[in-house]
Amino acid sequence: MKKDSDNNKQAALQSPSRRRFLNDSCALSIGGLAMGTVGGGVLLPSKTVHANHLDLTQFRILKAETGEDRQEQVYELRKRVARYYKNLPLVDHPNNGDDSAYDTRIGSFTKSLPHNALGEVDQGVYDTYLTAIETGDRDLFDTIPTPGNITLRNIENIWSMDYLGPDSHNTSMPPAPAIASAEHASEFAELYWQALTRDIPFSEYDNNKDIEAAAKDLSNMTDFRGPKQGGIVTPSTLFRGFTQGDVIGPFISQFLLKDIPYGAMLVQQRMITSPEGQDYVTTYDDWLNQQNGTVGKVKINDPVHRYLHNGRNMGEYVGRDFLYQPYLNAALILTRGLKMPLDPNNPYNKPNKPSQHGHNTFGGHHIYHLVVRIANIAQKHAWYQKWAVHRRLRPEEYGGRVHNHVNGVADYPMHDDLLGSEAISRVKARWGSYLLPQQYPEGVPPHPAYPAGHATIAGACATMLKAFMDENAVIPNPVVANADGTELVPYVGEPLTVGNEINKLASNISIGRDTAGVHWRSDSVEGMKLGEGIAINVLRDLRHGYYEKFEGFHLTKFDGTQIIV
Repeated sequence: MKKDSDNNKQAALQSPSRRRFLNDSCALSIGGLAMGTVGGGVLLPSKTVHANHLDLTQFRILKAETGEDRQEQVYELRKRVARYYKNLPLVDHPNNGDDSAYDTRIGSFTKSLPHNALGEVDQGVYDTYLTAIETGDRDLFDTIPTPGNITLRNIENIWSMDYLGPDSHNTSMPPAPAIASAEHASEFAELYWQALTRDIPFSEYDNNKDIEAAAKDLSNMTDFRGPKQGGIVTPSTLFRGFTQGDVIGPFISQFLLKDIPYGAMLVQQRMITSPEGQDYVTTYDDWLNQQNGTVGKVKINDPVHRYLHNGRNMGEYVGRDFLYQPYLNAALILTRGLKMPLDPNNPYNKPNKPSQHGHNTFGGHHIYHLVVRIANIAQKHAWYQKWAVHRRLRPEEYGGRVHNHVNGVADYPMHDDLLGSEAISRVKARWGSYLLPQQYPEGVPPHPAYPAGHATIAGACATMLKAFMDENAVIPNPVVANADGTELVPYVGEPLTVGNEINKLASNISIGRDTAGVHWRSDSVEGMKLGEGIAINVLRDLRHGYYEKFEGFHLTKFDGTQIIV
């Protein structure tokens, strides 16, 4: 099943049809961003660096004497921004090689297409699907058979364009872990443990034997990249994100717990969730139906509305949210609820502005708009990477590969770290199969895994919030949910800063999708990084359109680098 050599893998990645597709799509680019760079300048984790490499040194908005003068200024600004993106070098789009390495496409996303009894896709249908993506043939898309009641999600969106920020076809991210790799194995073991521990309250992590077993098992993985303390995974780092703020204080961000001042209403963040133990796609027949796009089961709701207090609640939140919701909520909590200070560099924080305050620029309405606006831009970038570059399979799909391999009905590439994980036997003992139990009746969404759309939006929206708020301000009266999520109680511990809690919010949302069984850790981490880079570019484009005297947006990246945009 596996092709003979790595040379074949590399040749497939660089095949004429793939090169032609990437070159043709990049020829439409109007901008670019390589991961790890902003406007062409590498950002190193050191002292504060400037992220503004757009040459507008001779440009400044002036009070126009005539309408024609104003039009000329607007034209000059837009022209220079457009020229900047036009002149950027085209980026590479590396992938992990799985899509071309296996004749049966066992490492690729295929849900909703027709499959055989092993859950392997019909190869002729996959060829049609791939040709449609490579050529952009609208009519060919309509010939792809989807035999169930779930159809593929919005593939044609990958050719859409935006007028703000870099073009989605000229942003790049590292390849996803290959299915035979140790990193991939550790990520699936983590997903098994997240399913096994969904109903354990976060407040009990330090004293729970199952949580201790999960931390020990992941510590033994040779390439697990989640946070650690002293080189090992601990209950205090388990299932948390990759930023410094993620491992400080409670598991859940304050912005997912505190009341939201929503216009004239005050909204408590008690949520609709599902009862303990309600899991799906645990039998092989159900799994195979899911691969063919057929869903028949219906979710039952918990009659009690609860605050976020365990993994199941987190999975439910990110299964019901609209994508910029948590960040708009955070903006409202920060500006209207807690009335937290804006960034010290906000032009209306200066002594020479005693008679004005920000509103449409540098005020609350500015923040609310950009948090919403950046979400759609970021999702376009995620969609291009998902469909055009990576097509990474979903954890639900891979669960069937593990089930068939361990039961001896198929022979798939599996790393020993996964096969030796304690989680495998625990999943079999609880659910009777080696499938990954899903939190939603429909299982995973009908689009590829890498990067996570939620995570890319999280990275972009969190970056917008940090650009406007004082990241060092300490959040007053922090809270946590009690053991059953029915009440909030005071949190006592290390101070929680705005910047750290915004980062934690982004990770909660991103990794909450992992908890539900629909994404991998690297989908979340790399998606957040991609979104961050997109937002930084958009902030850079916007800053030159402000009339106020403004040095630039000051913010701290997820890796700790302090930048001025």
